[in-house]
Amino acid sequence: MSLWEAALLGVVQGLTEFLPVSSTAHLLVARELLGHAKPGDAFTTVVQLGTLVAVFTYFRADILAILKALLHDAKSLRLGSFPESRLAWLIALGSIPVVVAGFTLKKWLKANFYDLGAMGVVAIVFALLMAAVEVWVRVRRDRGLPETGERDITVAQALWVGLWQSLALMPGASRSGTTVTGALFAGLSRQAAARFSFLLSLPSVLGAGLKELYDEYKLLKTPDPAEHVSLFASSDDLVSLAVGTLVSAVVGYFAVAWLMHFLRRYSLGVFVAYRLVFGALLLAYAHGRAVSP
Repeated sequence: MSLWEAALLGVVQGLTEFLPVSSTAHLLVARELLGHAKPGDAFTTVVQLGTLVAVFTYFRADILAILKALLHDAKSLRLGSFPESRLAWLIALGSIPVVVAGFTLKKWLKANFYDLGAMGVVAIVFALLMAAVEVWVRVRRDRGLPETGERDITVAQALWVGLWQSLALMPGASRSGTTVTGALFAGLSRQAAARFSFLLSLPSVLGAGLKELYDEYKLLKTPDPAEHVSLFASSDDLVSLAVGTLVSAVVGYFAVAWLMHFLRRYSLGVFVAYRLVFGALLLAYAHGRAVSP
């Protein structure tokens, strides 16, 4: 992979990780068009660590407050003694479904969903769910039902949003898209849905990235002819990974700042339209490639 390709993929990752359009699907499509032999290799997962840095940077004050509150919990031997520490435990609870699904379904997901046709179907299905949740939000507003703020999120709501996050393991679904949709279905306000979505992504993205790095290290120590060559085996691959990760961190910071501003004021309608077009193009491309021989 050349450095300009790594930088381009970093831009794609940074832009699409937080927009509800699926970063994995866009990365896989971009790598497919660039002619990469194995678009679904570890680079596609590890480069997400750059956008993790973007979230840590943007929410640094919130994360510091959460860590301080957890330290107070430890000293007082009480769980959720502050609103910030309660939020941390809700994030931990909401992360359980994606951890379980990731460990048990990783190979099955890669075998069945890491192709353009499947990604197109998933993109369209979740576009329709995003459209449905916008209708639900209007119905709730018309009925005068209250919205849940960030400090009032319940255990059931956190687990519900966590279940939606596990659906994002399918390329085309989108982590931010699934979690924001699930949160709005649960009655959270737009701002609370966006903030909880981004904070909930921290453990899962960090865990997935570190797991891929560990797998690449094991592959370096014990090469497997049936697998790809470890990213750590080539200095060029490591430099490309570093460039892609750095670019995704910078671009991702501005993307998350823009989306937080956008979701406070506007609906998901523009993303619904984009996903429908994107999914249709993927299906058309996959069909054309299937019949071209």
